[in-house]
Amino acid sequence: MIKRLILFLLFIFPLSLFAQNEGNGHSIADSLKTEKRPNGLIRAFNYLFNPNDIDTTYIGPNRYNYALMLDHFTNYEYYAVGSSVPEAQRLRFSPNPRNKIGPYFGWRWIFLGWSIDTDGLYGKQKGKRKGTEFDLSLYSAKLGVDVFYRRTGNDYKIHKVSGFDNISTDYSESFDGLTVDMKGLNLFYVVNYRRFSYPAAFSQSTNQRRSAGSMIAGFSISMHDLNFDYTRLPQAIQENMNEDMKVEHIKYTNISLSFGYAYNWVFARNWLACLSLTPAVAYKTSHIEKIETETNNWYKNFNVDFLLRAGVVYNNSKYFAGASFVGRSYDYYRDNFSMNNGFGTLQVYAGFNFYLKKQYRRKK
Repeated sequence: MIKRLILFLLFIFPLSLFAQNEGNGHSIADSLKTEKRPNGLIRAFNYLFNPNDIDTTYIGPNRYNYALMLDHFTNYEYYAVGSSVPEAQRLRFSPNPRNKIGPYFGWRWIFLGWSIDTDGLYGKQKGKRKGTEFDLSLYSAKLGVDVFYRRTGNDYKIHKVSGFDNISTDYSESFDGLTVDMKGLNLFYVVNYRRFSYPAAFSQSTNQRRSAGSMIAGFSISMHDLNFDYTRLPQAIQENMNEDMKVEHIKYTNISLSFGYAYNWVFARNWLACLSLTPAVAYKTSHIEKIETETNNWYKNFNVDFLLRAGVVYNNSKYFAGASFVGRSYDYYRDNFSMNNGFGTLQVYAGFNFYLKKQYRRKK
């Protein structure tokens, strides 16, 4: 896991060096005391991450260098396996929500911190293998980057059953036969970056002064690796489930192009609500290993996925507090086999900024 985190950081950190705050007209290239004009790569990064044509009547820059924040995360996820041959059946699995809390220190647009699993403090995870996750998001005026990695634990429950005779749809029972590894990258471009700010809603690095919206275009790639031991299901389900649902290993890659809309609503002084929905047309290629008596299959098809972002924040430039939710869903459908999974993170936070930037200090 540590190696994966290092690879993610090595990939994303060079990009983040150019992701200056909106409204700041100075780039890294300006600080390089050289007579030569910046090369094409630096000019390209400055154009994408550090635009100097922000409309300050709509977006106010962050006036401080540093921030301290207390953050609480609640993570949700679900997986569903189904088949329509010979009759429609579906099993849905999900663990209890996981909660983490911790302090974070921020420098301009970077937040570093440490969080602990609150369930572990009370012994709720005793005897269960904990999941692992890593999320990194960077939002500049024009571009956004989300990098994520998740490995589930073994504390799933069967939360919903359909298509099985004599089994109630709200049937619930613990299930330790599902483990999932998932990693991916999301990139998106903000069309109306001059007047609409994602960082104002999700990283508190700018202030949205007037309501504004923007079209959002994006690209995403993710890789999913699921191990499903159906023999650990209750006997009543095993005996009646469709043969196409008896899979052992599902590995698929999801590549998608998305286009949606986001809106920042300034409903009161220093208050902001944001809602963003970006549907995506996704191409999926899958390798499915069935039980030993069956052959393995390769599937390729197109489906529609969704990415939802929502947030409410109060930010008077000095102090800030708010809540945000980011959710993703992935759907895979064929006549004989279907799989759906989704996960989301609810974040509640409060903090303050300090140490004014030089250009905002009062001259004595």
